[in-house]
Amino acid sequence: MAETPTTQTADEAAAAEWEASLAKEGAAGAAPAGAEGDEPQRVLNQDEIDTLLGFDTKKEGDAAQIEGIFAILNKSMTAYEKLPMLEVVFDRLVRQLSTSLRNFTSENVDVSLDSMTSIRFDDYLNSIPLPALLVVFRAVEWENFGIVTVDSSQIYAMVDILLGGRKANRPVRVEGRPYTTIEQDIVKRMIDVVLGDMSNAFEPLSPATFHFERLETNPRFATITRPGNPALLVRFRIDMVEDRGGIIEVLLPHTTLEPIRDLLLQMFMGENFGQDTVWEKHLGKELRNTAVTLEAVFDEKTVTLKDIMSLKVGSTMLLDCTPDDDITLRCGGIAVTTGTLGKVGDHVAVSINEALKRKKEA
Repeated sequence: MAETPTTQTADEAAAAEWEASLAKEGAAGAAPAGAEGDEPQRVLNQDEIDTLLGFDTKKEGDAAQIEGIFAILNKSMTAYEKLPMLEVVFDRLVRQLSTSLRNFTSENVDVSLDSMTSIRFDDYLNSIPLPALLVVFRAVEWENFGIVTVDSSQIYAMVDILLGGRKANRPVRVEGRPYTTIEQDIVKRMIDVVLGDMSNAFEPLSPATFHFERLETNPRFATITRPGNPALLVRFRIDMVEDRGGIIEVLLPHTTLEPIRDLLLQMFMGENFGQDTVWEKHLGKELRNTAVTLEAVFDEKTVTLKDIMSLKVGSTMLLDCTPDDDITLRCGGIAVTTGTLGKVGDHVAVSINEALKRKKEA
């Protein structure tokens, strides 16, 4: 049966409406990319993504660590680097350690401060090459711990010098074997010298005693703080005769330095934060010369308002005390002491019975 003209007209109208709707949706979807005045969106390439995240492999060393996401993550550690007195303390340690190691080895030893940076504790443990010797020491006054790490080159150089090793024109290649008991004992003696000098270096700033706690060969057994906590890493370079020497690293978690953090923030030794001693002395002197009113209260009595309103000239009010009872001396409404009423010449006097009472804070 053939379609009627009415049915055919309705189908054509529905098809036209559907086509217009699709065209409208297509135009709306293409508008952000093709609208007038808007540039098409640009997609970042791989190099730009690596730079944004801080994984720029084209840069050598730690240059990539200060950009991108790493710069944001390490932002919390930058505040700990602003401790001016730490440089003074470790500069003093360098001078003392040079003399102590010369006396310890009977050789010419030169100690220099290589670097002083902030690092997360877990990152430091992962960066220690094996085998390693880590000495955990305890800061008695600060009630916390620290770590001293001696690299293999320094250990073998110290063994050669103290035990009369052969003189070599070039550095000996370090073997990847565990350290012997003799080597561990020599390291312990050397660390005792380092800890003693470090105690003397901190002495002018704050009394500090560093005691040898234990010797570890596995970095995971030397965990003294949480993995994500920041720590101060100080590297000392030890140069000895015949191109011998190595690196000694001192790691102090910031929780260990927290008890003396205010002292480390000083720009110079003995700095007072906002305190003016001259003004304090002047203020104390002026306060002692201030005039105040002292009241001698013989007795107090509670009466009704009716009795107060009925008072007239010549009325008598009886007090619940005798002339021999103690009186209270008040200053600014505060009782400071007591005394006995008397007479000196033509004047009424009070003899103090007790020392001045200071108001105690609750």
